Order: sequence, then C-alpha cells, then structure tokens
Amino acid sequence: MAAAQLTPDHLSERHRPTLDQALEAIRTRAYWSPHPEHPKAYGEGGSLSAADGLAAHKAVLGTRFELDQPGTDGWTGGEVSPYGPELAVEYPHADIEVLLPAMRAGTAAWRDAGAETRALVCLEVLARINARTHEFAHAVMHTSGQAFMMAFQAGGPHAQDRGLEAVAYAYAEQTRTPLDAEWSKPQGKRDPLELRKTFTPVGRGIALLIGCNTFPTWNGYPGLFASLATGNPVLVKPHPRAVLPLALTVRIAREVLAEAGFDPNLVALAAERPGEGIAKELAVRPEIRIIDYTGSTSFGDWLEANARQAQVYTEKAGVNTVVVDSTDDYKGMLSNLAFSLSLYSGQMCTTPQNLLIPRDGIATDAGPKTYDEVVADLAAAVDGLLGDDARANALLGAIVNPDVKARLEAAAGLGEVALASREVANPDFPDAVVRTPVIVKLDGSKPDAEAAYMSECFGPVAFAVSVDSTADALELLRRTVREKGAMTVGAYTTSADVERAVEEVCLEESAQLSLNLTGGVYVNQTAAFSDFHGSGGNPAANAALCDGAFVANRFRVVEVRRQA
Repeated sequence: MAAAQLTPDHLSERHRPTLDQALEAIRTRAYWSPHPEHPKAYGEGGSLSAADGLAAHKAVLGTRFELDQPGTDGWTGGEVSPYGPELAVEYPHADIEVLLPAMRAGTAAWRDAGAETRALVCLEVLARINARTHEFAHAVMHTSGQAFMMAFQAGGPHAQDRGLEAVAYAYAEQTRTPLDAEWSKPQGKRDPLELRKTFTPVGRGIALLIGCNTFPTWNGYPGLFASLATGNPVLVKPHPRAVLPLALTVRIAREVLAEAGFDPNLVALAAERPGEGIAKELAVRPEIRIIDYTGSTSFGDWLEANARQAQVYTEKAGVNTVVVDSTDDYKGMLSNLAFSLSLYSGQMCTTPQNLLIPRDGIATDAGPKTYDEVVADLAAAVDGLLGDDARANALLGAIVNPDVKARLEAAAGLGEVALASREVANPDFPDAVVRTPVIVKLDGSKPDAEAAYMSECFGPVAFAVSVDSTADALELLRRTVREKGAMTVGAYTTSADVERAVEEVCLEESAQLSLNLTGGVYVNQTAAFSDFHGSGGNPAANAALCDGAFVANRFRVVEVRRQA
C-alpha cells in the first residue's frame, strides 16, 4: 500500500539512535527524555505550535471521528469536559464479532517483521504523537480535568516517555534470546549430534487496553506499546468520559502501520455506548490474551479473578501514606507536601492520603512542633499555595466527576477539619468544578477513625492521623500497605535508625519510598526510564511501570529445530 513511505531503512535511520538511547537509559536509570516538556519547544520541524494545536483540537469537536475500522455498526459519544463544554465527538461503534477477526489477520506479518522493526514502527507512532503534543494537551485537559500545563506535560511528553520506555523493555526482552543457533553435541568417537535452531518471539494474541478517565495517555501508553512491540494486536477500550486522547492515538497508530506496510487493524478502537459496559464482555473473550487496566480495585479484582484466559496487568487503588518523624527543613517539608496534596486536586493514584504524625509532635530545624502545630502549619502552607485563584486553577485543574466531589464533601464529616475545602472560580470555564483540598484530623487510636483512613478516598482529601509514636506509625504503615496497598510511601526523618526502619517496611511490603523530599521533586511524580511506578508487590497494583516483568509475558519464544 504505502510501504515505500516508511521503509525499514528510513525507520532505522530516524529511530534506531533513539531506541539505543532508551536502552541505555533503562540500564543506567539516569535522567533522559527525547520529548521536550516545555510548550515553546514545539512549532517547528513539523510539530504543531500552540495555536495550531488548539485549532486542531477545535476542528475535531462536533465531528464524526472516522477510523475506517471493519465492523462499524453505528456511532457513539457523549464526552463532556470537566470544564463544562460538550465535546460532541462521535466515535465508531464496533461489532466485535467482525472487528476481532480482522485484528488477527495481520498478526503473522507483524510477527515476522521482528522485534527491531516492531520497535521502530512504535517509535514512529510516538514521534507523530509528540509532534501533535499541543493538540493532545487539549484533548487530555478536556477529558480528564487536568489543568493545561499538566495535561501538556503528563498527557504529552511524560506519557510518550512511558510508551518509549515500554518499547525499550520489550525490545530488550525479545532480543535476550538469539534468533538462531547452531547446536552440536559431541558423541565421542561418533559424529556429533547437530541441529539448527530458530527462536521466534510470538505474541500471545489480542491485547485489550482498558483506559482510565484521569490519565488516559500516561496510564494507557505503557500497555499499548508493550503489547504492540511484542507482536500483539491492541484493542483500545477508552473510558467513556475520556475517549478522545486514545482515539487520536489509535488513528495515528493505524496511519503509521499502513504506511509501513502492515495491517492497520493491528490497532483498533472499541468505543462504547452509554451504559453498555463492554469491558466485562471483552475481558473474558477467548481472543483476548492480554489485559491492561487502570481503575477501581473492585473491577481490577474482578478482572484478575475472571479473565483467566488472559495475562492481566492491573493498577488499582491504594492508601498512600507519609510518615512524619522529624525534619531538618520544616518549611521545605510543608511546601513539598502542600504541592503534592494540591496537584490535580489529588486525583492521582500516587497522591498522599494519610499523614502519620506522632501526637507528641516532631523535632524540626524550627524547633519542636506539636501534632496540632504541624497540621495547622500544613494547612497554612496549602492555603498559601492556593490563595491566588489563578495559581490555584493552574495547579488544581477541575474535579473529574461527581463521585470525587461527593467524597470531598463527605470527608469533612469524618473528623475535625483542619483545612476546609473552598470553591475556586475559573474565569475561562465558569462551569468547571474546582475545589481546594480538605485536611481532616483523625485520632489513629480510635476504631471509628480507622474506617476512614484505611480506605482510599480518591480526590483532594488528606487525613492527618495522630499516632502514639514513630514506631506505631511504622506498624500502621506496614498494615496499610499489606492490607490496602500503596502506590507511593513518603517519610521525613533526621534519624538514621528511623530511615532504615521505614526502608525495611517498604522493602518487605514492596512499596516505592521517597525520603525527605523538600525541593522540586514530589512523591506523586515519577520519571520514565528511572522511576518505577508501582511495584506489583502489594495490593495497589500487580505490575510496575515499567520493568522486564511488564513486557516479558506478553510474548513467548517458539523454537523450531532442524536436523543439520
């Protein structure tokens, strides 16, 4: 069809250096990214400028999003921006009985292309997505409620980094075994036994990506590109409130596959009608052999229990905890925590929820501080950070759905409110629901408080939990991670013994730990190629983004032996 547009030589010339750098980055874990995170870096060399990106976004609103997929039996849509406007985009609705067989038709050619070609095609997809980062930023903003700058960075270059990281791991795992080998076994005086052997990475089958509302690209790209790079077709089932960013991704992937001479149906979209709930139906179909899911614990547990024919990778929910023992930078600690609690209205799976503080107080460089003083000072830090409405809107974004708003309002009744949530007006989007965080004081020794702090309260809600001692905080941390899981753990201490103790808890319970963060790195942010997102070792997630385990079981190596 259009293979001459993207020949193997062209792909190699353009993307092999990037793949090599990515492989080196995952080996060294040093900082690296090929995707600029500043908006001003775009607008030249074929990438969309800010104005062009906004125009491209507006051009798709109110239209039918054509994909030319097999089995389209109607159209569906209904996305409404958390900032108020209806997107009014209609997406093709697929007859799965037609689409799934079509997706399998191109698998053999994709398999035979080999690991390197697959990786380079994936990098071309990512490069084209990167060139349209400004357009993607608006799509992510108006489906997730992220503020523009966060949507630009997290939904754009940071998500692209995570996709590239997955491709690098996939390539490394597939090339661990040679493609062929000459085998000769000595037989003493007799002629040796000789065989020629080939080893082919073979994908498991169709992969199902179940997208999330809050981070459709950041959480979606690792699974999408890990599966595609290991030889599997990918069916993308977006969250019904966040279809557009992944629909754009599918369209670009299909274009690149066709231009490289492959079947575009290796990537397809499964948009659902309101209330249809097709994820459960798709998840148990025999054609679906891999599932990637980000979302609620209840559905993640259901997938793990019921999708027995598939390799299931889940990122669910946890209760993220910060242990506050002592600090030599009290102001920096408060500033860091305030930002972490406020970013995207706490609507991140990595946002701290429980702050465990000894009731007798802590030692700081500003003198001893009681529990009440620490909580009051943190409340003041959040209030100061978000006191200006323009800055608050830039950090908070919008509440993504009514459930988050309801949890926020209910949290104020769970204990003494140290910082009340307030409404913030957004002059550009009057219908946006913007709220500052609430901080609630809870007594960790009281059973009625335990029901609150031992449950995830997703959104801008933080519990300042008083505990008898740091030792009690560590025991509560251990129980929380073991029973409820945690994507992140934070701790502040000036004691080497306490540092070792909290590290030991996190090692034993498989939780990712950040110690004494007081600068511009926050517990709820992770960097691709260096930081692991989740561990796969506690109930919050059964996989980590991204490591060898995340990609290695998406393919098997099939051996053919021939007599030499």
